[in-house]
Amino acid sequence: MTTARLPAAGVLALVVSAAAWPGAITAVPYDRQFRDFPNAPMSRQFPLGTDELGRDRFSRLLYGTRLSLLAAPAAALVSAVLAAVAGGLAGFLGGSWDRAASVLVDLMLALPWLFLLIIVRAALPLNMPAAASIVVTFGLIGLLGWPSAARVVRAGCRELRQSDLVLQARACGLAPNRVLWKHVLPNVRPVLVAQFWAAIPIYILAEANLGLLGLGVTDPLPSWGNLLRPLETAFVAPIEAWTPLGVMVIVVGCLYLVRPAEVGR
Repeated sequence: MTTARLPAAGVLALVVSAAAWPGAITAVPYDRQFRDFPNAPMSRQFPLGTDELGRDRFSRLLYGTRLSLLAAPAAALVSAVLAAVAGGLAGFLGGSWDRAASVLVDLMLALPWLFLLIIVRAALPLNMPAAASIVVTFGLIGLLGWPSAARVVRAGCRELRQSDLVLQARACGLAPNRVLWKHVLPNVRPVLVAQFWAAIPIYILAEANLGLLGLGVTDPLPSWGNLLRPLETAFVAPIEAWTPLGVMVIVVGCLYLVRPAEVGR
């Protein structure tokens, strides 16, 4: 696993660099329609051909990769912050706070997370501006993805609550909120970092599932989710339509290889 981390990091760096500056690679906007060339095959003008609306698949893949690689970590950050607050308060305060948080976390973990995400997203308006669909899609993913991380943070804070460090801080007269933010949560930071890294590939795949169902980012903005929609007709989809899936699989695999060691423990 360790020997594979360097090549995986190199592949990730290459993909991120290409997605960060798509304008340096192609001058074609992702939403431009070449009406005379719908479903065009691969050529020098269109390296990955065009879709049914005549839009350049290569340009849309670059911009869609950028969107997914920016939004998935943002959603993971939301989950990590919620897990730190909910799990930290529950584990540190104990009592009724701990019991209430435990019931809520167990309830949310008892439900299939992806099905819950699909249900909540389907209940919201589907016809919304493309920019708003990004916020709604990845915002929901982040808001519904915190319970598993919160359980781990809660367990860590419960152990620290009776530690010598916390007892000494309390004996010095520090307020409980200061003890929590200055002494307890910093000691569970490695756990939060590990949960953050583990969530990114999961959230990428979650958005892809929503996009396949037409519940993800809406046109004309591209994301890996809506770029995979042509695969619903996999038997007739051209080979160029499979490229986003290949890129997504490679990136998700590389993310698992370069994740911090604590994530795999």
